[in-house]
Parts: sequence; C-alpha cells; structure tokens
Amino acid sequence: MHKVTIGNRKIEAEDGQLLSELFIRCGIAAEHPCGGMGVCKKCRVTVNDAEELSCRYRIHADITVVLPEHGEILSETGVEQFDAGSLTETETDAEKVAGTAPLCLVLDIGTTTLALAAVDLSEKRAVSVVTSTNPQRMFGADVISRIEYCRKNSVEPLQEVLVSEINRLVRQLSETIRKDFGCADGILPIKELYVAGNATMLHTLFGEDCSSLGVAPYTPVFLDGRETTAVELSVFGVERIISLPSVSTFVGADIVAGLNYVGLPQKDTYDLFVDLGTNAEVVLFSGDVALCTAAAAGPCFEGANISCGMSATPGAVAAFALDADKKPVVETIGDGKPKGICGTGLVDVIAALCEAGEIDETGYMECEEYPVADGVVLTQGDIRQYQLAKSAVCSAIQALMKVQGISYEQIGKLYISGGFSAKINTENAVKTGLLPKELLLKCVAIGNSSLLGTIKFALEHNDLSVYLKNAKYVDLAADKYFAELFMENMEFER
Repeated sequence: MHKVTIGNRKIEAEDGQLLSELFIRCGIAAEHPCGGMGVCKKCRVTVNDAEELSCRYRIHADITVVLPEHGEILSETGVEQFDAGSLTETETDAEKVAGTAPLCLVLDIGTTTLALAAVDLSEKRAVSVVTSTNPQRMFGADVISRIEYCRKNSVEPLQEVLVSEINRLVRQLSETIRKDFGCADGILPIKELYVAGNATMLHTLFGEDCSSLGVAPYTPVFLDGRETTAVELSVFGVERIISLPSVSTFVGADIVAGLNYVGLPQKDTYDLFVDLGTNAEVVLFSGDVALCTAAAAGPCFEGANISCGMSATPGAVAAFALDADKKPVVETIGDGKPKGICGTGLVDVIAALCEAGEIDETGYMECEEYPVADGVVLTQGDIRQYQLAKSAVCSAIQALMKVQGISYEQIGKLYISGGFSAKINTENAVKTGLLPKELLLKCVAIGNSSLLGTIKFALEHNDLSVYLKNAKYVDLAADKYFAELFMENMEFER
C-alpha cells in the first residue's frame, strides 16, 4: 500500500492503482471529460511537482498530489425568483413563507449541471434556485462515458455521487430560504421533489443499470414517469420523488419538460425545439405531430475535445469579436484572465474568423494555431470538431423538416435550450451554420427549459400525454436525407 497526500487528506492506495480510480473511490471532484481514455488531456494534476494525467498515472510509491482549481460551471436557469424584499410586512411572516406555506422542490439533472428550485405552490412561483456542477463528470463529460463506466463497474458510484450532491443542494436551498426570509434553522418540510433529466441521468438517479442505453438496440429499463419514496433513494428533506416521462432512450424527460414549458404552437404551424448539448435533441412539433431525434454533436459545446476548451467556469472565453484592426476583443466569465474557451466563446471565435477570412469555406485555416488570448489558441483540429458538431445539429433540423415535408415559412419559432443557450449569440450560430440562416429571426433562447417545464408541471399537473402521444423517433443513422445533408453542412458559407 502507498500513501497519497492530497491537501490535508492522506489516503491509502494499492500498488498500480490509477490515480483517477482513487479520486472516484474517495469522492474527490476531479473531472475526466473523456471518461479516462487519455485523449482530452484535461485531467492534469501535479504529482510530486510533475504534471501528470490522473487517468493514466499508476501509483507505485508514496506521492503528493495537487489538484487544479475548478470553479462551478455557470448555469443560467432563466427562472424568475420570489423577491423577499418586495413583500409586505404581513407577507414576510416567516411562518407563511417557509413554515406552513406549501412548498415543493423541482430538480433538473443535466449531464453538465444540476439545478434545484424551491417552488411556493400557493404563490405559484420559485422561492429560490441553486445550481452546481454534476459530480458525475468525474466519470466522463458525456453520457456515453458514464454508460461505459456503468457497464464496466456498476451504477452504484454514479448514483451515490449524484444523490450526495442532491442532498447538499437541498441543504443549501433550505439555508438560503431561511436566511432570506428569517426562518428558523433546519431542513424545510417539503413533500414532493419533481425531477427531469435525460434517460441516462434518470436511470442513475433511480439506481437502474444504464448499460443497455449504450448498445443496440438501446433498450431502456424504463421510460414512464416514476414515483418513489425519498427514503428509498436516500434523499433527505422530501417525502416523495416524482420523475417526468421520457419519449425514448435518446429523447428524455428533460425534452418533455421543455416542450411542456413552450407549449404547442398555433394551429397550422410548426415549432422547432433544439437542446444543444453532447447529444443535441431536436423536436419538430405541432398540435398533431412530434418528430424527435438526437444528433451526436459530441462534447464540443462543453469544451471536452477542444484543445483549449473548458467548461463555463471563471476564466473561460465566453464572447469574442475582432475590432476594426482585426485585434481580438475577449470577454471571460468572471472578467478574469483567459484560461480557455467555453461553448459560446467557441461559436463566436469561429464566426469572427470566418467573417475575417481567416477560415475558408472548407474550414481550412492557414496558421496552425490562432491566438485567441494569451495562452489560449484555436487549432485546425478544433475547427474540424466544431464542423462535425454544427453540421450534426443543422442537418438534424433539416432532416426532420424533409421527413415532414415542410418549408421554413411554416416554422413559427425555433426554441434553443441547453446549458449555454441563454448566452449564445444566435447571429454567430447562424453565421457558422449551427442553425439554418432562414430561421435567424425565429430563434428564441429559453434557458433551462427542463427546469422551467418541470416547475410548470409541478404547479399545474397538466397532461403531458399531448407531447407523448404523437411523438415519433427518427433514427438519423437510417434516415435517407441526413447523410447527404451532413456532408453539405460541413462547410462554412462565405
């Protein structure tokens, strides 16, 4: 056995054990975006003053490990919260606000972030919202990595870290409410926790083996909504947990919640719903039709396979432009020194370089690396990764339209949801071909529609079958239009 020193902790490790496995066993929040494949190079740590990849470093002696600093991933929920300062003296009575007032909790389990809201059922609005990074990122940035971990090991570690973080968020939310409204200490008395997420996230929450979701025929253990006691899942502070239903393995309850939030379009029109993420879910829907699909965009928007890519944490380049002299104008999260590029920044950088002629229509860039900021570059490989992602999303939209036989004129709105939708520059998204140019004026960014739609369900208990009964999944791998569209959409317009 060897001793591993991490800060104030001293941990025993077996000879030959991977450092990343030790992190997982001990619940140390170190990210492994590529799932331990050794290709993303983003799990760098310092071992005895030398830089190492934790997913490749095997322990053969006593070592001292220094972890890099990781901030929480920025998560814009779009939820309007209850303002305690705007209430009257009578309404600010602590017993009313958080003692006897009926409250429920609403949780969105995103692949990247978690968002938990406390909802006052009498006032019909959110009291408070807290967010955090999904701790399952230590097993990989995308669902495929986590499914693979489950297949090789078990679902228990995935469930344990998730439930632990949910409990922490419940405690944090309780403390926030009590502080804001002057209530006594302790966890608030709440009965229901409503939950939405993709099929993989819900499987891990309920402790179901998600291995089958990663191999053909991609059969889920369940798709229907579930209800169970919180005790059964070791979640504290609530009595019952209620999850929303999914459409398919690839179109989960988060998308159903999103559709519930935006509602059905007007008669004789169609709306598009696009959730931008590793698997970009796309739904073309009307009152009678709901064509659903998932495009394998890859973790490009999360920065996992971009050379200087990073999550939306402090220091990430989140906005970019070139001034009249073609000099970079950079905005970072937290206004600090640039450390890397997150999803919104990547869209902006590529749009600016295409417009300036630095990137041609094929995606070729003469220089091997473009200096975005000091120590932060965009490479030719990064551009290729973005081309694959943007073509997958745009082609999925167009393929569904072709399947249904409709034109752009028949589209009422294009709703953009997902982790960075609130901050995305839609004009730049269109310039780079991520979204069809014909729909630019119809784009509506809606933030965390999964959380918003689940809040709506918790308040109204409206019939979700209107979004499920007409749902039909379109497999892009078998679609006659998608392959041709994908090749066409790889290029940039000039």
